[in-house]
Amino acid sequence: MHPMSKPSPGRDKTKEKEGDEVTALARGLDVLRRIAAADAPVSNRELTDWTGIPKPTVSRITATLVGAGLLLRLPDSERFVLTASVLELSNGFLRNFDIRARARPFLIALAEQTGLSVHLAVRDRLEMVVIDAIRPRSAVLVSRMEVGGRMDLSRTAIGRAYLSVLSEADRQALIGSLQTATGDDWPAIAGGLQRSLDDARRQGFAISLGEWHNGLNAVAAGFVGPSEERYSVNCGGAAHQCPQETLVSTVAPALLECVEHIAREIGGTPAAATSSRKTK
Repeated sequence: MHPMSKPSPGRDKTKEKEGDEVTALARGLDVLRRIAAADAPVSNRELTDWTGIPKPTVSRITATLVGAGLLLRLPDSERFVLTASVLELSNGFLRNFDIRARARPFLIALAEQTGLSVHLAVRDRLEMVVIDAIRPRSAVLVSRMEVGGRMDLSRTAIGRAYLSVLSEADRQALIGSLQTATGDDWPAIAGGLQRSLDDARRQGFAISLGEWHNGLNAVAAGFVGPSEERYSVNCGGAAHQCPQETLVSTVAPALLECVEHIAREIGGTPAAATSSRKTK
């Protein structure tokens, strides 16, 4: 073998070190996501149980994140919460996420027209993440879902609307992941999901009637951005405010008009257009 073709021990060690660093980064991000999704301060033991990462490693990760200013260890406690530095990261994302500014006038008009809460969302793994939330000025009862809030992908109108504007291959792959993650609960979810996807294919909008939270109804429509990114908008509230008939006859037409305006504003494609192409 030519000397130049022999592997360099130093290079192998460098690659191994880089691999370790990438793994550590991935684990650190997983820890941050778990803490962000928790309803209360989180301990290292809970993080170990949720992530499968060994407890000594979790302890080093949380200590590093505390040192970086991304986590705060509560006084006289072994529990952690996110700091404002994480909010700065998300604000930086939102500042450069121009679709919010372009879509907001239409979202506000929809909220005022229907008297219901309106959300714009994108997907993060197996959940929908709210990137804008509008409450009508006249409403007494409004959704408490804020920017950054997460919604179920398979049981909410906004998640189903997102699924409806994916390509067939992407949709089936994502549904497969949802089925795996849901486990034994999948049979109870699958029927409502499929009916909603059929509705979206025919009508351009998806509905959820108390399937995510009892007493909460919503209708949603998806659209495709100019670079093929997918978004969805929902409009909903308490069931007595927006029963199914109202959602279909009154709210859905206003929603589809809103989504069409947004898609036209950003150079994208609304749900109605994507569904009409699929049925041809």
